[in-house]
Amino acid sequence: MPKRGYHHGNLRQALVDAALKLIAEKGPTGFTLSEAAKAADVTPAAVYRHFEGREDLIAEAARQGYEIFGALLEYAYEDGNPTALAAFEATGRAYLAFARKYPGHYVAMFESGVSVNHSPELATAASKSASVMEQAAARLSEKIPPSKRPPAAMFSAHIWAMSHGVVELYTRGNPGTHSPFSPEDLLESGILIYLRGLGLIEQDD
Repeated sequence: MPKRGYHHGNLRQALVDAALKLIAEKGPTGFTLSEAAKAADVTPAAVYRHFEGREDLIAEAARQGYEIFGALLEYAYEDGNPTALAAFEATGRAYLAFARKYPGHYVAMFESGVSVNHSPELATAASKSASVMEQAAARLSEKIPPSKRPPAAMFSAHIWAMSHGVVELYTRGNPGTHSPFSPEDLLESGILIYLRGLGLIEQDD
């Protein structure tokens, strides 16, 4: 059966979907544009009507990932949490859930080497998702005196790094990194230790 040409319907999204599967299976550098075209059932030449190269294709996959990621974080943050702490912890769990459910997007966003400044659209999507974490951090740290309060961007970056570390070590199936604790328990306990250090949670008796 001959490959389809340009008239493929939503060719751009078909290529992104194909790339996401390849990224999840082979990594961001483990496939070619020709493979993405084959997976989308179009000719390689058709790819260049929408993307300048593989990096451009991966950047679009990352942009869509940040859109999904930001929406999940926002939903977790606003979903009827009774306290600022509960809302903050919910965003951490949402990070883990996103990595599990959207592995291709996750890799495109965080492991592809594509800069978030690749395009204005990608930068905007990335910034929007980060702003949810910063909002959660700012709300949670309101009780800290201003002179001792860490910047919300730094506060959220610490939690983001902790979440990312748990994902990389214990959620993505890397060999030799098994833990007797679930990723959720590891992240929750790490967040609690961090917050106790800031004086936001009382020490256990």
